Amino acid sequence: MSHISKIAPCLWFDGRAEEAARFYVSIFERSRLIRVTRYGTEGQEVTGGKPGSVLTVEFEIEGLHFTALNGGSQFHFSEAISLQVLCRTQAEIDRLWDALRAGGDEKAQQCGWLKDRFGVSWQITPEILAVRISDQDPVRAGRVMAAMMKMKKLDIAGIEKAYAG
Repeated sequence: MSHISKIAPCLWFDGRAEEAARFYVSIFERSRLIRVTRYGTEGQEVTGGKPGSVLTVEFEIEGLHFTALNGGSQFHFSEAISLQVLCRTQAEIDRLWDALRAGGDEKAQQCGWLKDRFGVSWQITPEILAVRISDQDPVRAGRVMAAMMKMKKLDIAGIEKAYAG
C-alpha cells in the first residue's frame, strides 16, 4: 500500500479522470498510477455513473498523492486553485510548460501560469524566483517582479538579469 499524505488534492472531472491521470503521469518523471475504482450499481440515481465506468483514479506525482474523480459536469476548475511546480532548470521549465499547455487555454498563460487541456491551472516556477522576489533590497526585488509580470513562460536568465540590474 502506498503512503498517502493526510491532505491530498482531489480533482473533479467530467468523464476524463483516467485520461487526465495518465496524461499527468506521462509528463512527470517520478509519477505512477496507483489504482482505478469503478462505479457499481449502488447510488447510480445520485451519481449518474454507469456501472463499470471509472469512478476514481489514484495517482502520484513527485511524491504527492492525487485522486481524479469522475464526478459529473456540475463543477469546473478555475484559476482560484493551481498546482505549483518548482523547477531547478530552464530545461525543466521548458519541458513541463510545453507538455502541460499542449491543447490547453492559450489565453490563460501569464507569469508562469497555464491552464491545461483539462482546465487545471498550473504554475511552472523556477525555484530561484521566490528567493529573488523576497530579496532584502526592494529595488532588486522590484525589478524581478516587474520582469516576471511581463513573462508568460518564466525565464530564469531574464529573472537573473533583472535581479542583477
